[in-house]
Amino acid sequence: MYFIANWKMFGSTNSINTINKVISLTKLSKFRNTKIVYCPPYTILEKFVKKTKKTKIKIGAQNCHYDKNFGAYTGSINAMMIKQVGAKFIILGHSENRENGDTDHIINLKIKSSLNENLKVIFCFGEKLSERRQNKTYEVIKKQIKIGLKNVKRLNNIIFAYEPVWSIGTGKILKNTDLEIQISKIKSYIKKNFKIKNPKILYGGSVNPKNIRSFSKIKLLGGFLIGGASQNPKKFIDIIKKSIN
Repeated sequence: MYFIANWKMFGSTNSINTINKVISLTKLSKFRNTKIVYCPPYTILEKFVKKTKKTKIKIGAQNCHYDKNFGAYTGSINAMMIKQVGAKFIILGHSENRENGDTDHIINLKIKSSLNENLKVIFCFGEKLSERRQNKTYEVIKKQIKIGLKNVKRLNNIIFAYEPVWSIGTGKILKNTDLEIQISKIKSYIKKNFKIKNPKILYGGSVNPKNIRSFSKIKLLGGFLIGGASQNPKKFIDIIKKSIN
């Protein structure tokens, strides 16, 4: 199971010590196969890499520029620079970045440049509430995946993350039966169209210690992309423990 901690725009150099208890958790035999990835802001990426160097925890970035080379892009960071500080993963296609201008085509370029640097990509997609109400959920997701993965190689280095946009940070969640149907459709579509034998699909959207037991009953899920709750070590550990038990 994957547990991806997306810290978004949260954290300072002092935040590094909040992961001590999570590091201790990974040393227990019961959790040795649990894959934990912290994705803090760029400013503390390198500190997190150094802190977790001798642990099972991996570090990822939250986004990057699509250009694989250095360039005149003020304020931007590309996949090569992220790799150089020791990060192994990257979140791409998150709805918050889509809202700020990341098109499916731009995400496609970012995926290619990140895979070129041997980063594992956490590829996010999901529908807005208006699209859900129009019964366009599956149609929207297929389009996002189709364009996002156009001419992409090394598909086995991609982890898929379904995040209904209307659920992120709102506390609103899908019923288990609906989510299971959605994940099954997504998995079948990826298998059929991209020849991936067993795509790893995560769920994200208001995941917290209170609802995690319900989510963890869905056997098709390969883990969770966790936002606000991952910033609190107690809540994050609670989520991991309740998923594995």
